[in-house]
Amino acid sequence: MLLTRSDDLQILLAVVDSGSFSGAADTLNIQVAKVSRSVRKIETQLKVTLLNRTTRRIELTDEGRQFIEAIRNGLQVIQQAEEEVITRGELPKGHLRVDAASPFVFHQLVPLVAEFKQAYPDIDLEITSNEGIVDLIEKRTDIAIRIGKLEDSTLHAKPLGKSHLYIVASPKYLELRGTPTAPQQLQQHDLIGFSGIKALNKWPFIGENTITPHMSSSNGETVRQLTIEGNGIACLSGFMIKKDLEQGRLVALLEEHKLTNTGRELVNAVYYRSASPAKKLTAFIEFIQPRLNL
Repeated sequence: MLLTRSDDLQILLAVVDSGSFSGAADTLNIQVAKVSRSVRKIETQLKVTLLNRTTRRIELTDEGRQFIEAIRNGLQVIQQAEEEVITRGELPKGHLRVDAASPFVFHQLVPLVAEFKQAYPDIDLEITSNEGIVDLIEKRTDIAIRIGKLEDSTLHAKPLGKSHLYIVASPKYLELRGTPTAPQQLQQHDLIGFSGIKALNKWPFIGENTITPHMSSSNGETVRQLTIEGNGIACLSGFMIKKDLEQGRLVALLEEHKLTNTGRELVNAVYYRSASPAKKLTAFIEFIQPRLNL
């Protein structure tokens, strides 16, 4: 016999994810008193303290951390089982939150949205863009597109392909400043890099290859636009500049010197591990993967 009710467990999860009792109340549209009662009831039934409360924040105890991880997986399995029964024979439905860096959103996802909505009219897409790595639980994100090597072992990754790196400049810049023929010559040029994630300033060459940018931005699309406008040389992923290369807005440089397997080329769809991913999540991944132009 279960000691705790699933609705109380959902409230406990909301407290942990939002970081406060009031945050959980806002998320679930219930009174703070009800949140407090549910948490207190669970702790009384289990005869263990799950949360340490302070005036500024809450923290999970060791027992609480283990319990939360177990119930999160358990409730997810129950929810997916209910979805499978309810939607058997039907198209996937529901709200799907997708997160990716803004260049990936602009150049890869946005062109696919209309076709996806036509194929799956009952899935309500919410697309967010963050330049850094987001916490899927904290941001209530179902699936994120991540570029490069993955570090978080708690996530399940579905490989979407590889997007090669290119060293690029505009014809206008090259006409004015000349074309470098060796990586060492880049020191004589204006380089555009990233201010947020310093690892993105490591360019794909052998040896000492971390550049010091003369101009930088935390946003990849801004770096692309600066490069197209002739402000310097940049290192960008193919998923955002392939059309620029094809249409002559940008020129690829130093191709014969470039390394091709740095780990930054990897593109993955990531989501939290579960016994069976939700149908809407699987539908999205299977739809976009063959249509991406990486």
